[in-house]
Amino acid sequence: MIDKIFQISNHVRYVAIYQDGKLQTQAKDGTKGASSSESDKYEELIANPVMLKAASQRGNIDCGGLDFLLIRYGNFFQFILPVSWGHVSVCIDKDAEPIVIGNKVKEFFVNELKFA
Repeated sequence: MIDKIFQISNHVRYVAIYQDGKLQTQAKDGTKGASSSESDKYEELIANPVMLKAASQRGNIDCGGLDFLLIRYGNFFQFILPVSWGHVSVCIDKDAEPIVIGNKVKEFFVNELKFA
């Protein structure tokens, strides 16, 4: 799955899949302003699940749920897609169109889950 997500756009810098308590990550070599792999690990294991939980609970009150999270850090965007078995996290270049790329990631998972 990770290789297929990298094929979505040249602007994808990093992909993480947190599935059923197991984390898989891959980063593109040579990206400027990349965070450390150790901080990425804790972002996926702690920060992103907490943010998804909080945003989901708020969204479920009266906002129609949560579709995805998009965070703009100084050096990149982080697109986080909640899925039934965990989440998918995609780091996107700061000069890219994160909503367009994020929607392609979402579409990929909707299509993948239909045929799984």
